[in-house]
Amino acid sequence: MTREQAEHIRDILMQAAELLPDDAAMEIPEFFDKWEPDIDYVVGDRRQYEGLLYKCLQAHHSQMDWTPDVAVSLWTHSTTEEWPEWIQPTGSHDVYNTGDKVIHNNIKYLSTVDGNVWEPGVYGWDIVEE
Repeated sequence: MTREQAEHIRDILMQAAELLPDDAAMEIPEFFDKWEPDIDYVVGDRRQYEGLLYKCLQAHHSQMDWTPDVAVSLWTHSTTEEWPEWIQPTGSHDVYNTGDKVIHNNIKYLSTVDGNVWEPGVYGWDIVEE
């Protein structure tokens, strides 16, 4: 196979990856372009950053200090873990809903309300005993 053929196949695979649902895309972040500063991003763009896949929430022109892991109003990271670590929601785009599972302080919790922004143990969470 020539280099041109390999690059063509890579381009086709990357275009196909863009059509995947979020849960499937999270399994293959390496199929997406890396996040870069000084780029115009649009809502829905997916980029990898430090081995994780992020999805653009707001159209913007990226800056060095607006990396996806820091600019939570611009990017969201989803996980396929059954019990991800609880992260404080920052807006309506990342609230927890009824049935969402998290781990907080080494304890498993299940959200009992939609739009849950409370820390587990405060309100809206049940402890899950194993």
